[in-house]
Amino acid sequence: MKSVMVVDDSKTVRNYHSSILRAMEFNVLEAANGMEALEKSLEFTVDLYVIDVNMPVMDGYSLIVNLRKQPQNKLVPIVMVTTQGSEEDKISSYKTGANFFETKPIKPEKLQAYATLLLLS
Repeated sequence: MKSVMVVDDSKTVRNYHSSILRAMEFNVLEAANGMEALEKSLEFTVDLYVIDVNMPVMDGYSLIVNLRKQPQNKLVPIVMVTTQGSEEDKISSYKTGANFFETKPIKPEKLQAYATLLLLS
């Protein structure tokens, strides 16, 4: 079973994203900030990350940079889902290593499409 880690400081957003992904029969891990996600990334195999930008302790950009330093996460796909919707935010996401960028709230069918494209094709 493929694993997806949802990283967001909002429990409501984590629950929303997780419920969509669990309905697709993925194993879902959750983290409330980048540091928690980074720690879990060392303990679990993750096949896809869904990451917010603005979080306490460690933001999404720093998390991606740190994930990309790990051999096991160098090529794991990352979807950045954030309220930060400017062109600069999008460019920053791609520069740090995200594969896709979406603004919140992401529609369920869009998150499902990314998960299907990145994990099931």
